[in-house]
Amino acid sequence: MTETTLPLRWRPATTEPALVRWGLTVLCLAVLGVLLFAPLIAVFAEALRDGVALAIASLSEPDARSAIRLTLLVAAVVVPLNAAFGIAAAWAITKFDWRGKPLVLTLIDLPFSVSPVVAGLMFVLLFGANSALGAWLVAHGYPIVFAVPGIMLATLFITFPFVARELIPVMLEQGRAEEEAALTLGATGWRMFFTVTLPNIRWALLYGVLLCNARAMGEFGAVAVVSGKIRGQTTTMPLMIEMFYNEYLSVAAFTMAALLALLAFVTLTLKTALEWRYADQLAANHRH
Repeated sequence: MTETTLPLRWRPATTEPALVRWGLTVLCLAVLGVLLFAPLIAVFAEALRDGVALAIASLSEPDARSAIRLTLLVAAVVVPLNAAFGIAAAWAITKFDWRGKPLVLTLIDLPFSVSPVVAGLMFVLLFGANSALGAWLVAHGYPIVFAVPGIMLATLFITFPFVARELIPVMLEQGRAEEEAALTLGATGWRMFFTVTLPNIRWALLYGVLLCNARAMGEFGAVAVVSGKIRGQTTTMPLMIEMFYNEYLSVAAFTMAALLALLAFVTLTLKTALEWRYADQLAANHRH
């Protein structure tokens, strides 16, 4: 099998000597081992230090179960909303010509440049009990800050660029020809979207959704500011890990950290599988 017939992901990226390629590969793996794999191994080792039974029992505590439920609830609400926003934003930016697109792109990237703690503080200043809007909401029984809605808003703000930023380059590269052809043939807007646009962006969409989900479950800074860390009510898994560790409940802290790491590992595995599938699809399109 020659290099040109190999799958795209297995082809050599450069023509450098093998010694250079292997040297750089070993160096990268060594850095990853020190900065990533060693801490992960330490987390799992600490979680299982006193046995699997005790680790599982620590997750059955009411506070731990509440944190797990809240984390999954936040992800279940935030990820679909960000997927819908990402599709709409990418569609508006790539399919239409209008003034202000650079400004919108800058605003989409804003959460990447703002500290999560600052983002959480912004929500406290806007919806806190000391603000006019926050006081009105609290008086009518709809508190935002130190409640679940605040956690969802903060997580939504932190994670909303992921889907849009994955879709925009793909849709720009695809252009508008296929959608215009579908409209010319009499397709409605929704039919065009579901039969032409969505199949073309499905891998990028899934990729962005996975990244958004991983960040939503692991967000700490913004959530720590707006949640108030009310045990059993507004503590997500990252916050509960910190609280367990500060209370010297190391087994519970490391077990929950291991569970969160496993969720991240599943997400990354799916992300890698999608990357390979997308690379193979691109290679097949180039051959045809």
